[in-house]
Amino acid sequence: MTDTPVSEFERIKAKSRFLRGTLVESLADPVTGAISDDDNKLIKFHGSYQQDDRDLREERRKQKLEPAYQFMVRARLAGGVLSPSQWLSFDHIARTWANGTLRITTRQTFQLHGVLKHDLKRSIAAINDALISTVAACGDVNRNVVASANPVATPAHRLAYRWAERLSEHLKPKTRAYHEIWLDEKLVAGGEEESEPLYGPTYLPRKFKIGIAVPPTNDVDVFAQDLGLIAIIEHGELLGFNVAIGGGMGATHGDPTTYPRLGSVIGFVVPEQLLRTAEGVIEVQRDHGDRQERKHARLKYTIDRMGLSAFKAELEQRIGFTLQPSRTYHFDHNGDRYGWTEGDDGRWHLTLQIESGRLADAPDQPHLSGLRAIAQEHQGDFRLTCNQNLIIANVPAAHRARVDELVAEYKLDGYRHTSGIRRHVVACVALPTCGLAMAESERYVPLLLPKLEALLDHHGLRDEPILLRLSGCPNGCSRPYLGEIALIGRALGRYDLRVGADFAGQRLNRTLRENIDETEILKELDALFARYAKERLEQERFGDFLVRADVLPAAHHAIHAEVFA
Repeated sequence: MTDTPVSEFERIKAKSRFLRGTLVESLADPVTGAISDDDNKLIKFHGSYQQDDRDLREERRKQKLEPAYQFMVRARLAGGVLSPSQWLSFDHIARTWANGTLRITTRQTFQLHGVLKHDLKRSIAAINDALISTVAACGDVNRNVVASANPVATPAHRLAYRWAERLSEHLKPKTRAYHEIWLDEKLVAGGEEESEPLYGPTYLPRKFKIGIAVPPTNDVDVFAQDLGLIAIIEHGELLGFNVAIGGGMGATHGDPTTYPRLGSVIGFVVPEQLLRTAEGVIEVQRDHGDRQERKHARLKYTIDRMGLSAFKAELEQRIGFTLQPSRTYHFDHNGDRYGWTEGDDGRWHLTLQIESGRLADAPDQPHLSGLRAIAQEHQGDFRLTCNQNLIIANVPAAHRARVDELVAEYKLDGYRHTSGIRRHVVACVALPTCGLAMAESERYVPLLLPKLEALLDHHGLRDEPILLRLSGCPNGCSRPYLGEIALIGRALGRYDLRVGADFAGQRLNRTLRENIDETEILKELDALFARYAKERLEQERFGDFLVRADVLPAAHHAIHAEVFA
């Protein structure tokens, strides 16, 4: 394999000295707000992306100024759980060194936007002071491990979350570069001979994502993960996990060799086998993934190139045991359930809707201040969801009334009076900070939703829950290919319209129209809503109706989650 040509990114990783590169020098350079091109790739492994404000690009170019460079910082927060004190730390960092907002991502963690280069080190150090890290939140490694957001029905649910924590810690990179660069750890003599026993000196060919779902809730979209784990719980006992491999949402417009794929269930493992199984999947991907063309480097392409049976055989040979046959499971939804729920231990959990995951203080919506006030009094913890929402978790019964009072005071109770489609919308950041964005997404949500609600009102469908996903590009951070309705950006004001996924994250949608503007989008959806209102069966979901009514184009790839025998 050493003679095989590799991409430029692979060469950068190989010569980076285990992710050090020249980051120290780049960060110290006072001439520019940016870092070098090579370091720009390496800094992702440390949990940050260099960005610039694209709204300002043209004006700054005219003034002969460099782009308005800034950095996004992302935490590694397994299962999306953090304490009130940790919440207050993020709040402080956001208001002190970032743009005054916190953003809940679709991978159940926080992103801080607008951090300037000279504030980057102190921001990352402050996150570590809160006993949270940013290492491996981005980059060609296993990223933030997600888990069903409120695993409180039984002790076994909590145990499933603990496995997310163990996976996150077990699979993080071993390099000390992060501690040297951001936390001022001194270079230990002989450190240049350190190794990465799992990842190797060039890490993985592309990013790797793990998610744990606890049926019947698929709120993590388990089949969108490189490694999806379905907790099998019987009579309150966690028996183990069904293993699904090869999920991935990214694609490239106009390139049929790239495509979204749902994970394939290949068997079952008991909890004691889980860490080794995860290592084995990563090892096969490390050694067989495409290191020449990054567009084809995700695990899904490795599996489709090798063949699922060959991949499974090599996995079992590496881990030293045979996977058991998969166990029966059932998913009924992949959204969040708002309002109060009671856990098995008598504590309560309040799920709030956070539009597009953005926590900020607007004149009539002081949400960031509201959560700060709650964190100052809260006696439980907080849980971020993969649908960009928030759970105020583990509230003692005696404190429910006080939480309700603060939620109402700071206008965080919008979930009580909202439409079905608004309750189930997910959007990526897109413009102005994402360098890949082709169209608006987060900023388009408040403009688009009232128009969709008007159509739904007209057809008597306002309260009908419909999964809506918006993405500024085809890379799939908002998991748009699993939306009953999805808009995927092509250019400013223009999107592909995809429809027909199910309500449980087990079927991909399909493209209905390509590269159309809002007028055409609303026209197409109005016609579909009209048919749905008149022809649907009792309790039939929108996506299921579209499939049954045969209004969708033929699929070019497998669109259902499958079980491999």
